[in-house]
Amino acid sequence: MKIDPFTLEVIHEALISVVAEMRVTLLRTAFSSIIYEGQDFSCALADPRGRLACQSREDFPAHVGPLNMQVPQAVAKYGDDIHPGDLILTNDPFTSGTHLNDVALIAPIFWRNKLIMFACSRAHWGDVGGMTPGSISGQTADIYQEGVRIPILKLHDRGRPNEAVYDLLFGNVRQSGDRRGDLMSQMSAAKSGSDRILKLVERFGHQTLSQCIDRILDRSETRMRQRIARLKKGTYRFKDYLDSDGHSDTPIPICVKVTVTDGAVDVDFEGSAPQRPGPTNASLAVTSTAVFVAMKALLDPEGPINEGAFRPFRLHVPKGSLLDAVHPAPMGGFVEVLRRVESLLMGAMSRCVPEDVAGDTKGCANHLYISHLAGNAVRSIHYEYPSGGTGGFNGGDGSNALREWDTGDFSSVHSAEIVEREHACLVEEYALRVDSGGAGRWRGGLGMRRVIRIDGERANLSILSDRNVIPPFGVNGGHSAQPNSFNVLRDGIVIAPSQLPGKVSGFPLRAGDRVIALSAGGGGFGDPGERSVDSVLRDLAYGYISEQAAATLYDVIGRRRVAGRHGGHLTSGRCRLWRDPSPAGLEAIVLSAETAAEIGIENGQIVELVPSFGAPSRGIVRIRDDIPARGEIWISPQMATVLGCAEGELLSIRTFDHGSHDPSRGWIAASRNLAGAAE
Repeated sequence: MKIDPFTLEVIHEALISVVAEMRVTLLRTAFSSIIYEGQDFSCALADPRGRLACQSREDFPAHVGPLNMQVPQAVAKYGDDIHPGDLILTNDPFTSGTHLNDVALIAPIFWRNKLIMFACSRAHWGDVGGMTPGSISGQTADIYQEGVRIPILKLHDRGRPNEAVYDLLFGNVRQSGDRRGDLMSQMSAAKSGSDRILKLVERFGHQTLSQCIDRILDRSETRMRQRIARLKKGTYRFKDYLDSDGHSDTPIPICVKVTVTDGAVDVDFEGSAPQRPGPTNASLAVTSTAVFVAMKALLDPEGPINEGAFRPFRLHVPKGSLLDAVHPAPMGGFVEVLRRVESLLMGAMSRCVPEDVAGDTKGCANHLYISHLAGNAVRSIHYEYPSGGTGGFNGGDGSNALREWDTGDFSSVHSAEIVEREHACLVEEYALRVDSGGAGRWRGGLGMRRVIRIDGERANLSILSDRNVIPPFGVNGGHSAQPNSFNVLRDGIVIAPSQLPGKVSGFPLRAGDRVIALSAGGGGFGDPGERSVDSVLRDLAYGYISEQAAATLYDVIGRRRVAGRHGGHLTSGRCRLWRDPSPAGLEAIVLSAETAAEIGIENGQIVELVPSFGAPSRGIVRIRDDIPARGEIWISPQMATVLGCAEGELLSIRTFDHGSHDPSRGWIAASRNLAGAAE
């Protein structure tokens, strides 16, 4: 049957419109502010085989992408035992889910007793049980501490509710009334999607709809392969790190090898860390989605999002690694892993298309939970995820305190009015964080400063975040941004709520305490010395940067650039190769004591090696006496491969010391130039 292009486009846009109407239905009927205010939910349509047919641009790819694997698993489980009126529910990360708070509802759509599509939604429930209110925290040890795990099961069977499942589920979550209301909202969205699809079938016929979906998927595949074919063929590597797993302060390495062939991309994560005892783990579905989102944003940001566009990407992910974790690994921090995989892909592709990548984003979800208590009972659970700066890019600065390119239509943060109406607290401060964006020819966007005062008698604080130690990177000579930071101000004294930055479980708060959330900025793009003086002065006038940052990072004093200072100066040395004897954690960058003293670097300090183009490599300084006194930087062959440098070439080293950090007063820039310019 021939499908004319006009009919194809009408049906394609109609499917997108159906998803958009599902979103509006869920948004307008939800009980929890995390949905109606934070918009932490997504909707999608899948064909009878479970293939992702359509999502809207407002949806969160990390919600929808895993459905491309999860819906087929539901189809495989029930086979011919799927009937009109069925509703399938799951939040199981081990069957291609995300984390337990993200509950997926899969509703089959029947036309004349024939299964024709699935209406799907995934919504973040504010609590699903577990060791802390809100279920997500930084120091969980297994999946059981994160709440109730729902395997793929029928919540409704031929229209009849399974009351035992309802009783079991809502008997094990906090604030069950809100959770039940959010589930009803997901059902309403499914009903809306089903009604609209049936009207579409009545107008065009089932055969036409089915063939159009096949064409849409095939066309998306062709479009993506054409974009890939334009890339420079070759193999590109990168290595990045998570700060910690919530149980140890050792950074967690993730490695990637990206091989670009003619119309396809192979992505190999061999060498990445095994699954962690803490919550920084993800399913294979999440890792696959992260690869797709990063590559699609880089290659084809305007094209449709569906199963066809996934096809050109082939993955190798070690089973049992933190990128394909197995039971009983906790999964609360799947977004932290997802974002690091996206950064990893951007870092690798920065060697392939350096002018097309952007500086890194804040690099995590920044899950922040404040549970307000009344006696021993939970009065309310305040959950938000402060957004940060996005990276500078070729031709423009990053955005300030906005969602990243991979997040969909989530809000930056909850409005003060909503927070104060629902919870016993006061939003005292909500401002841009001065000097937080990475310096560059194109500056990274600023993070935010958020201060919440506790007005109730008691509360608990849980945080799951990353990029608190190792900050978002810049590209092509751009500087790293300031990292995320979370602290408590009590009686004028700053208290770290955990020994591991960004990993907090149930820290007790009391009346008058202030939770200070500082989100990271975005990484810079290009040499800061090439930023126009007018742009620097504009940033000063807007309060985006301090005078000290203008002088030390951009060499602008008064209204002119000081010749010869050049804030992009780096200390350089000849590359020498050695085998790192301790591959766990950060790789070693070995300097002599004389070299380290000359440039003001201490043993154990985290630094970055900056290539002439692309993304930097991070490592930890090891000072040794058995190497030449001056002028050499010793690194592993693996790091040299990532940087694309050979023995004897010049390497540039840079610290992250951009300022003194006083959480009670915000960030004060105090970047210093390192001694010695590149030869």
